[in-house]
Amino acid sequence: MKRSRRQFLKVASLSVAGLGAQLAAGGVTKAAAAVKPSYKEDALALNAKRWAMVIDTREFTSKEDFDACINACNVAHNVPEIPGKTEIKWIWKDAYEHTFTEPTNKYQSKEIEEREYFMLCNHCENPPCVRVCPTQATYKLESGIVAMDYHRCIGCRFCMAGCPFGARSFNFTDPRPYIKDINPKFPTRMIGVVEKCNFCVERLDEGKLPACVEAAQGKIHFGDLSDPESEVRKLLEENFTLRRKPSLGTEPGVFYII
Repeated sequence: MKRSRRQFLKVASLSVAGLGAQLAAGGVTKAAAAVKPSYKEDALALNAKRWAMVIDTREFTSKEDFDACINACNVAHNVPEIPGKTEIKWIWKDAYEHTFTEPTNKYQSKEIEEREYFMLCNHCENPPCVRVCPTQATYKLESGIVAMDYHRCIGCRFCMAGCPFGARSFNFTDPRPYIKDINPKFPTRMIGVVEKCNFCVERLDEGKLPACVEAAQGKIHFGDLSDPESEVRKLLEENFTLRRKPSLGTEPGVFYII
């Protein structure tokens, strides 16, 4: 038996009304309970109240030192090798004047200004990228890590405009063909999605340090900034360090030993 468009719409509206009544009677709670995911933290997971990174720039003296960390990150996170202006970067190196754009000590050693420095997401205490994201695709974890949900990202790039450190990349093309060997343990992204460093939150959950820290072999340190007995806190107490654009008040979680 064929139904007219009017009959179909009438039946559909009655069905929706009935569903609404069920939801109002507690169906929402029951439905939510039915699909609520269960999560059990790995017993080996590394935890912190405020994760932070300390990079000893004095120890990075060769191209190989930088490449080891960059390659480790790229392999772990399926970062595509897209050439040109549309390249995707999670961690990379750049000159002093691009890394530290605010005035420092004009009488400091020229050797410091001639070094190259790592650049990455700073996982700020007050991240502007989180505030401007309209879908909460970018959000801050209790541990201080600024994370991303790629499925929520709508590609508006507000976060890229809000980030004062240029730490985010946009996939203008499908990134998958530019990945040599896909790591099945980490999701690939799609065209129209923003991505960035995530402080290897997936590795921390397995009790492992970030890939770049592991590859640096003692040149990069990672730990709990809120713990006065942690290695990173002791390094900050014993060494002169810089952070990028401190005047903005974002409180970056990446420190550079100079």
